[in-house]
Amino acid sequence: MSASQEARKELSKVIKEKFQNAKSVVFVKSSGLTVAEDTELRREFRKNNVEYKVYKNTLIKYALHDLGITDFDAELNGPTSVAFGQDETGACKVAVDAVKKYEDKVTVKSGYYAGAKMDANAVKALASIPSKNELYSMLAGTLSNFTRSLAVAIKAVADKKAEAQA
Repeated sequence: MSASQEARKELSKVIKEKFQNAKSVVFVKSSGLTVAEDTELRREFRKNNVEYKVYKNTLIKYALHDLGITDFDAELNGPTSVAFGQDETGACKVAVDAVKKYEDKVTVKSGYYAGAKMDANAVKALASIPSKNELYSMLAGTLSNFTRSLAVAIKAVADKKAEAQA
């Protein structure tokens, strides 16, 4: 086996591991971006804890076939970038924001989440869901408001009883 074939097999294994470890994966088509725009897009992915890479479509297919996934064969043509998200919504959010920001230069091809293929509309829907940290913040705010309201109500009852005794 030649050295290049060995290198391809090794890279295919790396892609397979990334696919297994990611909570969500988004396939993006980006063409026509300037170097500055591409750098900014990659920075945005990194900031959101998303690994964004460009791989050959055949290597992606090999890695997916090793995992028993053949749903993406038709879409893996032309320029394809892969965003491996470490959380459920990060990769989707950045990809959808990039589509809005760069209009005709970036498009979402499809995605993979919870063992299922997602079309571009499902990726957009997943991007609209708040992240876990945002949901925790919302829950904390709700609980804080509840306890504050409960404390005010208890104090009002105590004040009313104190007035009645006086």
